[in-house]
Amino acid sequence: MKDALGAPQSLLVLGGTSEIALTTARAMVAERVRRVVLAGRPSAGLEAAADDLRGRGATVEVVAFDAAEPDDHEKTIDEVFAAGDIDVVLLAFGVLGDQDADAKDPAAAARVAQVNYVGGVSAGLAAANALSRQGHGALAVISSVAGERARKSNFIYGSTKAGLDAFAQGLGDKLHGTGVHVMVVRPGFVRTKMTEGLPDVPLATTPEVVAEAIVKGLRRKSPVVWVPGQFRFVMSALRHVPRPIFRKLNI
Repeated sequence: MKDALGAPQSLLVLGGTSEIALTTARAMVAERVRRVVLAGRPSAGLEAAADDLRGRGATVEVVAFDAAEPDDHEKTIDEVFAAGDIDVVLLAFGVLGDQDADAKDPAAAARVAQVNYVGGVSAGLAAANALSRQGHGALAVISSVAGERARKSNFIYGSTKAGLDAFAQGLGDKLHGTGVHVMVVRPGFVRTKMTEGLPDVPLATTPEVVAEAIVKGLRRKSPVVWVPGQFRFVMSALRHVPRPIFRKLNI
């Protein structure tokens, strides 16, 4: 339950080892969040993340969660909510995949879609239903500017984010006025372990900048957050580039 000032006090992270999510969790703990649930595949990294947040003053629980196993999502999320109110759910899992390799291996491409889109739909609905029964809270879904218009260099990943983004927007519209807020987060290239080794690009950002934008967006109840904000205008222009020209762009 939010405190008297309206600040969230509890957080569920779906994708508990995500650098963006953990940076966001640290920022929220530095404010008023005291209960954090990290949901992810059991690993030393997940336990280390929990210990780090405990050291910052939070009570932290770790639960097993696999984005690629949607049959278990509802049960896992319902159990977390049964143990106490959750003010914010952060859906932060995803895989980048290897575009060149995955384009030659349909099964590998499908695994990227299974995690990024199918897992997102399953976990997103389970979280939204739990928040609705609770009567309040926010669901923040980490999408990507890559979903705004699929590019030849990453159309598999981009298409999964496009699907997730559309799903989250529709879910937000459906829940409008219910006390449950859905926020779509669209970062550009973020310098994390997932993107390590890839060439840097214009408007590249960091987990810290994304975390700050998420916290501000939740406070303002923003429907969509772009990180950095310039992408709102960049992607608006890119969406309207004629396809013959778009195909020639080296992006």
